[in-house]
Amino acid sequence: MSMKGKNPEKTKNKKDRLADETRRDFLKLSAAAVAAPALLRAPESEAAAPILPPSPATVPWVMQLPNQIVPAASVATLTPAPTELANVAGGEAGRPAHQRWATFRPNAEYYELRATESPSWVFNPAYPPQKVWTYRAANTPANEFNATVMSHYGHPVICRIHNDLPANHTGFGTPEISTHLHNLHCGSESDGFPGDYYSATKAGPTLTAKGRFKDHLYPNVYAGFENLQNNIGDYREALGTLFYHDHTLDFTSPNLYRGLVGFYLLYDHIDSGNEADPTPGALRLPSHPYDYPLSFADRRFDAAGKLYYDEINPEGVLGDKVTVNGMIEPVLKVAARRYRFRLLNAGPSLFYAFSLVNPNNVKQNFTYIGNDGNLLPKPLLNQQSITLGVAERADIVVDFSKYVIGTTLYLVNRMRQEETRGPKDIKEPGVRVLKIVVDRWPTAQDLSQVPANLRPLPPLDPAEVAAAPVRRFVFERSNNMWAINGQFVNVTAPRFKVPKGRGEIWELVNIDNGWSHPIHIHFEEGRIISRMRNGVQLPIPAHEVGRKDVYVINKNETIRVFIRFRDYVGKYVMHCHNLIHEDHAMMLRFDIE
Repeated sequence: MSMKGKNPEKTKNKKDRLADETRRDFLKLSAAAVAAPALLRAPESEAAAPILPPSPATVPWVMQLPNQIVPAASVATLTPAPTELANVAGGEAGRPAHQRWATFRPNAEYYELRATESPSWVFNPAYPPQKVWTYRAANTPANEFNATVMSHYGHPVICRIHNDLPANHTGFGTPEISTHLHNLHCGSESDGFPGDYYSATKAGPTLTAKGRFKDHLYPNVYAGFENLQNNIGDYREALGTLFYHDHTLDFTSPNLYRGLVGFYLLYDHIDSGNEADPTPGALRLPSHPYDYPLSFADRRFDAAGKLYYDEINPEGVLGDKVTVNGMIEPVLKVAARRYRFRLLNAGPSLFYAFSLVNPNNVKQNFTYIGNDGNLLPKPLLNQQSITLGVAERADIVVDFSKYVIGTTLYLVNRMRQEETRGPKDIKEPGVRVLKIVVDRWPTAQDLSQVPANLRPLPPLDPAEVAAAPVRRFVFERSNNMWAINGQFVNVTAPRFKVPKGRGEIWELVNIDNGWSHPIHIHFEEGRIISRMRNGVQLPIPAHEVGRKDVYVINKNETIRVFIRFRDYVGKYVMHCHNLIHEDHAMMLRFDIE
């Protein structure tokens, strides 16, 4: 075929995309083929992952987490300068134009992150140094697994994310990225859509060109700002504990398994990040360096102590080791004062039931202040356990001033899980995953507090909820893969379209008697209005009464969520955040228009 009149670069990109899609199709077909023998042995609902040998033993409590996290530093300029339209000629991936560019670009702060391969990360001294993939800012210390961004409402961010992963990579994972900031309220071109993956040599099916980097416009505004016409929104819609991670189509789980996940913390005039804030109404929660994010991830290692993952099998790999900020069984040394811990279940498939215990396994009290990205209306006092499905978060405050110097505590996981499909039960005393040592007095007075009221909820209009259209989504096993309403994901076409500004009820249904699904809806938080199991109404737990972005539906459960779609248009996804399920097609695209 003659190339006359054609753009060779576009033709090459098309070939690259076809090659990528062929690879992805191969993975899906291989997954079905690998699992097919299991169907001959047992019904599909009983299929399970192959039994793997346990990871080699590790050495506990010798690795030390840093005493404080170093926030990623903003940069004065970006070269080439950010543009409303994708700067393909300058090396940017071919994204759509930034929405509301004229509104948020003038006051934007700049950040620059690089997805890169670190060749010699040590998970534990018992294992050899090995390569991992992480996001790093220029000032990210070597002992921090990923960069932590701390930003503020009213201060937009343009975050340039470079893909420096090796193009010649072999092994599990793929060296393309599409970074999703979970669950920021932003335009779809900055959402990290799964089909928007890019590298210097490849472009996803929903991009127009490959690129070395992609600019993301994070407006840092509350949802609903368009209706209020104030370009900031309603402070009751604030997010606080967010995290960013790779979302590359069909490879989200292996790419995260290699390490591509970090924290993005948002503050405002209420939750200001300053415990000495004299502003009336400021919460004065424990602030940096005593505001500390902790990411938990299940991993498995082969006999040589190397990270192991099977991206073909649709049952995935259940980790038997838990990393905490990239380390196995580390120690965190704390001062005798209040700390705010932001707990994240980074996945891919283990659920947790965390408790804080002393060496005799006696549970200790803490205060539960936030679920997912959101502060609760009121703190939950004297708590002793927190359950986290994949991608769920919990903010807690622990007062270490009541302990003597030298006290040792442990964070334990009491959730027992034997398969990737979901948790089994809670069993005492649990597995110790983090050692905490109170080793010093604070260098300054602890001015933090936990007030009786945190962040109020925006009211729900009963008439609006009653009139809202209902969409029903059944999450199920299909052809030994994972489906929503009997269909697999297609990122190139929306399953349905939602009018911008409308409130809807989404009914999330788990009809299978064996799997748990943590369902994530991109772009907007929702409110759980009912939870049922086997047709029986269940009470909504206190930690779920606020706004959420992950909804765990256990076996034979149905959750109804009221959710609005405001301010932006474009393509978004809903998926199971058990990342094995997501990569094996339990995801759909919906468009807001």
